Amino acid sequence: MAQPAQLDRGQRHSVNSTWRPWMQRALQLAALGAGRTSPNPLVGCVVLDAKGQLVGEGFHARAGTPHAEVHALRHAGERARGGTAVVTLEPCCHHGRTPPCCDALLAAGIARVVVAMADPDPRVAGQGMARLRAAGVEVISGIGEAEAQTLNQAFVHRLASGRPLGILKWAMSADGRTALPNGSSQWISGQPARAWVHRLRAACDAVIVGGGTVRADDPLLTSRGIRTPEPLRVVLSRQLDLPPQGRLWQCDDAATLVAHGPAAPAEARARLDALGVERLELPRCEPELLLAALADRGCNQVLWECGPGLASAALGQGCVQRIAAVLAPKLLGGASARTPLGDLGLADVAQATPWNGERINRLGDDLLWWLESPRPAPPAPWPG
Repeated sequence: MAQPAQLDRGQRHSVNSTWRPWMQRALQLAALGAGRTSPNPLVGCVVLDAKGQLVGEGFHARAGTPHAEVHALRHAGERARGGTAVVTLEPCCHHGRTPPCCDALLAAGIARVVVAMADPDPRVAGQGMARLRAAGVEVISGIGEAEAQTLNQAFVHRLASGRPLGILKWAMSADGRTALPNGSSQWISGQPARAWVHRLRAACDAVIVGGGTVRADDPLLTSRGIRTPEPLRVVLSRQLDLPPQGRLWQCDDAATLVAHGPAAPAEARARLDALGVERLELPRCEPELLLAALADRGCNQVLWECGPGLASAALGQGCVQRIAAVLAPKLLGGASARTPLGDLGLADVAQATPWNGERINRLGDDLLWWLESPRPAPPAPWPG
């Protein structure tokens, strides 16, 4: 059978309608690994026997463990021979921490592979599908591609940019305040919104704050057990002016990384070392360099839960691709009350670039507004 791109409109519709329901199931399976597979992508797979009956399914649960295809093939056993594998991402063809999935599919006697999207990893990048075709396996690609791209947006972004995808989250009152003039901020949002934040953290590889947030809030920054292991907790602090005691320094249940600049005092470094907290010295204490370092550690997606100064710098240096703004039906007032962002360097409202409003959800009495960046922002230094 030719690939969908070579078929006429009626034939493409027939191919799509045949495989799309199974691809939807594979996408559902892939999503079960959210927050646990980095630096790998999210992948799901279903296996049908030669008669088109479901005989196996699986998903990639954690980096270093078997891939989705292997789980599904083990589930199917001998019933996979002559059948079809429907997988959300092109099967890998290289040796990493696990053997190539192409080898597993060929050994199982799979006759057809239906793929949602090509793997952007340069070690694969179409070679997996080419290898299967060369071995006589029918390959159909592009079924559910848009959904698969969305599911692995963070993985694709890291490969393309060398940085994790960044989400900036804040909670504010209806008049745009994130704290009272005296600094009081707990709690602006309600319990449903706070529970949602725990789920959001669980879907990220790292949660980032600045020193000001550590000093003001003594945050815990965990998913409250939703995810194991917990996401990495990261503090970006130029001078390491941090409290000697705090919940972030208790690393039994969640790891903490403190990133700082070269000018950080030796005594402050020694204090963190004595606490057993991991430190990372950056050439410059800037969000863009921190994200490059986190990408090297295998982070696909990070969450910024920081104050206005660091949030503005992260935006200005292109470290934020999505904004999750929680709006509470409260009025805080106060001319000097804190707002989500610091100075963005704008002299005219016309200079403000509109973000794309994706959707609005309700979280109890609060509203959640998702925004997507229309394009990278110009570089800007972090003044903190």
